[in-house]
Amino acid sequence: MVSFMTKCVMDFFIAFGVVLGGTMLGGIAAVLTMEPPTTRMLLISEQIKIWALVAAVGGTIDPLRFIESNLAEGFISPAIKQILLIVFAFIGAQSGTALIQWICREGGVH
Repeated sequence: MVSFMTKCVMDFFIAFGVVLGGTMLGGIAAVLTMEPPTTRMLLISEQIKIWALVAAVGGTIDPLRFIESNLAEGFISPAIKQILLIVFAFIGAQSGTALIQWICREGGVH
């Protein structure tokens, strides 16, 4: 059985990787289509963030149903754990977006 902290770390890095990988590949596509890659990468990093969160937590509605059903039955601990998993995934997606913004803005300053 996977520990809770292991799942938190996995969710963080899955969301981080989806943002980073999707944005980098989008940047390559921008070069191939003769678009400015940094502009496209900044746009993609913002747009893909929610999908990174969804990919990390494993579905769009199931985690929310899990939270709702546990709270309705009075089980607060499982609901809080699920909320924390979503928070870790959000932090991972946000960190990936921040890294892309830092890379794109730093590269354009020189």
